[in-house]
Amino acid sequence: MKKLLLLITAFGVLTGCKSTKQMAASATNQSKTQSTYWQQHVDYKMDIDMDVKSYQYKGKQTLVYTNNSPDVLGRVYYHLYFNAFQPGSEMDVRSRTIADPDRRVGDRISKLKPNEIGYIKVNSLKQNGKALNHETVGTVLEVDLAKPIQPGESVTFTMDFDAQVPQQIRRSGRDNAEGVALSMTQWYPKLAEYDFEGWHADPYIGREFHGVWGDFEVNLTIDKNYIVGGTGYQQGDAEIKGNKKTLRFKAPRVHDFTWAADPDYIHDTMQVPNGPMLNFYYKKDLPAENLQYWKDLQPKTVQLMQYFSENVGKYPYDQYSVIQGGDGGMEYAMCTLITGKRSFGSLVGVTAHEMAHTWFQFLLASNEAKHEWMDEGFTSYISDYAMDAVNNSKLKNPAAGAYNGYYYLVKSGKEKPQTTHADRYDTNMAYGITAYNKGSVFLSQLGYIIGADNLKLTLKKYFNDFAFKHPTPIDIIRTAEKVSGLELNWYLTDWTQTTNTVDYAVTSTEENNSITTVNLERIGLMPMPLDIEVEYTDGTTAQFYVPLQMMRGEKPVATTTKVLNDWAWAMPTYSFSINKSKSMIKSITIDPNQLMADIDKKNNVLN
Repeated sequence: MKKLLLLITAFGVLTGCKSTKQMAASATNQSKTQSTYWQQHVDYKMDIDMDVKSYQYKGKQTLVYTNNSPDVLGRVYYHLYFNAFQPGSEMDVRSRTIADPDRRVGDRISKLKPNEIGYIKVNSLKQNGKALNHETVGTVLEVDLAKPIQPGESVTFTMDFDAQVPQQIRRSGRDNAEGVALSMTQWYPKLAEYDFEGWHADPYIGREFHGVWGDFEVNLTIDKNYIVGGTGYQQGDAEIKGNKKTLRFKAPRVHDFTWAADPDYIHDTMQVPNGPMLNFYYKKDLPAENLQYWKDLQPKTVQLMQYFSENVGKYPYDQYSVIQGGDGGMEYAMCTLITGKRSFGSLVGVTAHEMAHTWFQFLLASNEAKHEWMDEGFTSYISDYAMDAVNNSKLKNPAAGAYNGYYYLVKSGKEKPQTTHADRYDTNMAYGITAYNKGSVFLSQLGYIIGADNLKLTLKKYFNDFAFKHPTPIDIIRTAEKVSGLELNWYLTDWTQTTNTVDYAVTSTEENNSITTVNLERIGLMPMPLDIEVEYTDGTTAQFYVPLQMMRGEKPVATTTKVLNDWAWAMPTYSFSINKSKSMIKSITIDPNQLMADIDKKNNVLN
């Protein structure tokens, strides 16, 4: 492989109606940590001509790239995602060799015929008018620059390309299982991200994405009978010539552009009070029961949008679309593609999860290949709470299912640290539980450590500080530290960088002069502060809190809770006293609310 070096563009928290240049400039001055943060910026203009009969399209792309990094860039890279859908691709081979392949993929790629594969072929590429040498290596285009890009410099790349839409297998494609004609996701040559870690020109093997912030202008020419929904705001009416029409879209402040099209879409809208217009695209040939579900989904989606805006941060765009398409559920800029033949509960649930991704990964644009748990886990956490609120379920712990998934993974012996690259897990099972369940427990358990109210404040501050940026794991934990005043790096280290587990036990009690000593033991390697409840024989209860010494403080607790002395992690045992005889104590329970991910609940209680 050729040496790495790449480009991308800076973008800070964007507010008001600033121009792109103003916003990019402010981003270089207003850093992620209010110090040295930078990020690249890119603007796309594309003219696309789609032939809906051959599923082939021609594209012209003009890309203005601003190097906000302190580095001189001698090369750039583009993602050519559609090339994954070819026999012998990395996605194909990985799917046929992993122990538990995704059933949607299996060996299907290996069986694609030439007119069914996906491809993006770059015919010409120029930098400021000068032709460039480039080589397609799987799903990545490696580009040698005619002239290095200096820090602060903007350059213009112009490209002509041809492409073919693959048979729908994973996320993208034509004619999905429900008959949606075009699910156009990750469909254009997309500049790879360059950040403080260097280039992120990951091959497309099966996982998700990382992209550069910028503005998009897309002119799409397609059969005039096709209804199109997706990213961006349509500019004026369609221009019709013969059997085709041209639709013009603009999408500001995004790092992706997605669309779907079908001649049989129904298009409904519903306004969110003081919020965006919601669009719903679904096929008119759905069974009558499913058509009604899509109608009933609409007010629920309003409630979901309101919940996320109130509990994380205000949705910043003027519209959001829920579109039937794809192969399950997948989030994109200003929209999601979901399959439509579902029970009503499933339809609401998948919409809740994919919409929540608008906050966790789209606006808080973490690198999904390196930190998949930050988008899938945080999304799972907040969508579980949103579903609980929208359905008025009033569950004691809406994230309980995530804890159970995590316990299953631990017992399986197949757990890897959350620092594992998303493509490097031995099994899809381990990836899924680590990303979704263990990632969700990360937030839920963080609430146990710092207090529920502090967690709510942490999520809002995290959004305010890092929206339209590329946050990393340290950013969420430092945000929690600033909100709570506690030291929390130990939590990020143990939970995400190791497979250490939490296991505390109440081992015994001893009585002396009507005073009972309670003996505790730390069995697992992972430290935790402890909530302890003592139930007395008369039916009353008392609450105790054991601070963790390395936290250098305590979470807020009720005035009736007795705060005990700190427990230093290296000490395997700990004792405290209760001014009552053993005969008056019915039970002693560690973590009565079960918000701590203790892998052995049986030894948490002493009766």
